[in-house]
Amino acid sequence: MIQTKTHTYEKETKITTSPKRLARIAGVLYLLVGIFGGFAEGFVDPKMYVAGNAAATAGNVIANSELVRMSVVSHMLDSAFFVFVALTLYVLLKHVHKSVARAMVVLVALASGIICLNAVFQFEGLRVATDSTYTTAFGVAGANALVLLLLDIQHYGTLAAQVFFGLWLVPMGDLAFKSEGMFPKWLGVLVIVGGVCYLVDLLTLFLVPDFGKTIHTFVGVIPTAIAEVSLLVYLLVVGVKIPNQKRDERILAAA
Repeated sequence: MIQTKTHTYEKETKITTSPKRLARIAGVLYLLVGIFGGFAEGFVDPKMYVAGNAAATAGNVIANSELVRMSVVSHMLDSAFFVFVALTLYVLLKHVHKSVARAMVVLVALASGIICLNAVFQFEGLRVATDSTYTTAFGVAGANALVLLLLDIQHYGTLAAQVFFGLWLVPMGDLAFKSEGMFPKWLGVLVIVGGVCYLVDLLTLFLVPDFGKTIHTFVGVIPTAIAEVSLLVYLLVVGVKIPNQKRDERILAAA
């Protein structure tokens, strides 16, 4: 009886922690990151923030207060799912190189922490814009300027988080490249290139803003989108490839 229960438990453990299942779980979580992050960072944030124009920024926030609240929640969910992506990939790939897998998790945690902090600044911008207390204390122009300041901090904080959005892809790409066939080598290279492009885009936006805006689409958007979408699709569709049973057993043992 005991042996039967032990065998059943081991069988269920293998099913729930099989490499393909782990990869697809990571893919689903990564998809949620894309959905919530795309909504918040790609749709709402640009709709609210008008650089250098306090009245327009405050007006946008007031007119779309519910949308801003949804954006704040989306930012936090985005961050939470991003951490779970990293933890799932850590379980999947720690047998390749544990230190590199740990570095990946740390970098994702840092990026997620910054995004959560940015969401607080966005929420405070909403409070200043919609609470008459601030208008009474600072006047309309002063309250509008404070809203712009808070969203300025959020905007540049998101750019700062881009450091870690780029850096986490480097160990992820390295693990994929060295995964002995679990991921194709071309995908590992593509993910590393995407991470480097994130960093180049960030540096140019801070150091040479005009030039950075010119190359942003070609360096910061297209290559990184190709890399991350390729990784996402591979995780969801293929999962990972396990060439032989021994490797499957080794991965399960590491998990």
